[in-house]
Amino acid sequence: MNKIANFNIKVASILIFIGLIVATHNLIIPKNIFYLFLKLIFLIPSVALIVNIANIIPKHTLLFFSKVFGAIVLITLIIISYLSSKRKPDNFSDLFDKWDSFLGIPLPKFLINWPKWLDTPFMHWINKGWKSFIADYGLIFDAIGYGLLRGYTELKGIIVQTPWPIVIIGVIAITYFTSGRKVGTTVFVGFCTFFIGFLNPRFWDKAIETTTMVVIGIAICIIIGIPIGIAMARSEKVRNAILPILDTMQVIPAFCYLIPGIILFGLGAIPAIISIFIYACPPLIRLTDLGIRLVDEEVIEAARSFGASKKQMLLGVQLPLALPNIMQGINQCTMMALAMVVIASMIGTRGLGDEVLLGLQQLNVGAALEAGLAIVLLAIVLDRMTQAYGDKIQERTQPGKKKQ
Repeated sequence: MNKIANFNIKVASILIFIGLIVATHNLIIPKNIFYLFLKLIFLIPSVALIVNIANIIPKHTLLFFSKVFGAIVLITLIIISYLSSKRKPDNFSDLFDKWDSFLGIPLPKFLINWPKWLDTPFMHWINKGWKSFIADYGLIFDAIGYGLLRGYTELKGIIVQTPWPIVIIGVIAITYFTSGRKVGTTVFVGFCTFFIGFLNPRFWDKAIETTTMVVIGIAICIIIGIPIGIAMARSEKVRNAILPILDTMQVIPAFCYLIPGIILFGLGAIPAIISIFIYACPPLIRLTDLGIRLVDEEVIEAARSFGASKKQMLLGVQLPLALPNIMQGINQCTMMALAMVVIASMIGTRGLGDEVLLGLQQLNVGAALEAGLAIVLLAIVLDRMTQAYGDKIQERTQPGKKKQ
């Protein structure tokens, strides 16, 4: 009965999802954030239904239809590119008017040199869709950008106005307690924090700006990434659906994230924070998924035998044992966020990356190297703090491990 009920829910969801799209297209429902929220709610079970149907179909049949569908799409794209090209010949027969030889074999010229009319207009489709998206939902992203900018400005203002000795003492105190009272790690982190300002006085405020962006970006990654990783670990279908998205996020060059960020949020810190999320979140999602999957089955069976519910299993068994992997994901997220902040300096983002870019523009080796060392010191501080806390958790979850 449960399977039948779930199937009915998924069928109803996909019908509602299609109805929302049609209603919005015909301007029956306004395109606002409430509509986006509804569409997201009904999109998830709709995708699950499609995946379930694909799993029911035999693999050889699914592979055959995939090949047929791919061939149809390819032929359609070739026809569209020919018809939409401004450089196509007046008549189709004109393609065979010019011939050339390849290894003594006469061939039409368009088979030797790539024809200029064979150009799929992806760029025009993307630009047209992007302009339509901005016209419909631009106000929503303005509100998101304002909220992020307000949080960034307030947090940066508090830290900048705090006397620098108190900031260093605060960093030392946090490191001391999160590392399990390791004096060596604490002293090293305190020395690196002090040396950021000691390299150049203006680096202190720049480092605070960079740290604020990284902290907000990592917070967004944690809020969104960990639940997605949990969902992937608990459902193989969700995992198979999200993995291609994560692969795409990691393969696309980091510079490509800056363009939509500028269009949606303008110049400054906000597109940098969004770029940090897209660039740095995949490792956290993957390691959260991996950490939960690596929990010993015997431990899970023992929890089930004591009558633990799914919620108790997740919060009381799986997440505590997966915390070392999750902390490693946060550590990797932090390092990638710092790398993205340097790249984002190209779109007007203030911070230490701005100093590196300035040294590059002026061909000032000393200034660029000095700013680079400040970024290295900041990376060491953030890395040691997150890594020390991860080691502390691992020592607590694995009592037999020797403390370093």
